[in-house]
Amino acid sequence: MSGRALGALPGPLVGTDWVAPRLGAPGLVVLDASIGEHRDAGERIPAARPFDIDGALSDHSGPLPHTMPGADRFTRELRALGVNDGDTVVVYDGAGLYSSARAWWMLRAMGLERVAVLDGGLPAWRAAGLPCEAGAPVAAARPGDFTARPRPGLIVGSDEVAAALADPASAVLDARSRDRFAGAVAEPRPGLRPGHMPGALNLPFGELQRDGRMRPASQLRDAFAPLAGERRRLVFSCGSGVTACILALGAELAGYDDLAVYDGSWSEWGLPRADRPVVTGPQSGGPQA
Repeated sequence: MSGRALGALPGPLVGTDWVAPRLGAPGLVVLDASIGEHRDAGERIPAARPFDIDGALSDHSGPLPHTMPGADRFTRELRALGVNDGDTVVVYDGAGLYSSARAWWMLRAMGLERVAVLDGGLPAWRAAGLPCEAGAPVAAARPGDFTARPRPGLIVGSDEVAAALADPASAVLDARSRDRFAGAVAEPRPGLRPGHMPGALNLPFGELQRDGRMRPASQLRDAFAPLAGERRRLVFSCGSGVTACILALGAELAGYDDLAVYDGSWSEWGLPRADRPVVTGPQSGGPQA
């Protein structure tokens, strides 16, 4: 059965009320994209498979955390998870809504169309009184046939970010906390300069959420509008490319459609290198017509 037999996805965000009655149906794959302390929590939505951002689904050949693996590696890992090209994929995490947005954006960037984030993640699932399972994750019954088809422009590097900072039609939004953006506190990763990119704008990812769930679309539009103005091309950054994807999710829910995530984020830009300027203090950019 194709994933399309499950019915249309309501959008990039789904609730437990959409997932629960479809759980176990052919064509639906649920992926646990938890990272950090939630990665090995030992409890999951039944039959969920691990989308391991801390492990196999990041590129570990370089020094930057959480960067995208290549298309061949991504294809192998998704096939091992039993994902097919026609499947509907729902991703969640144990924090509520954190790293699942990164998995959603990665899957989109690699060409999967029918993918959504579970709003509120595992805490929302538990709060709804829905069953969980413990123990080792259940492996896919058979390999999938997913093939990565990278979509240009969704994941960008530092050169594209520098160009966006200089482009009046683009805005670069940083998802880190206001203290980190201003350089008022040290970065949690040693060796990185404090501060932000000249011309970047600050929208801490937590301001798009309430109790681990995304705010309504109208409130998301209110959050983005003062920063983006008439600019429609939005590029998102954070510490290591994870919470930038929460901004991407929020922007899509708010109606923006020309979006990109800076893969290296501050883990790359904040390195002590002369060709990437850093400033401290509050943001100086603003909306432009």
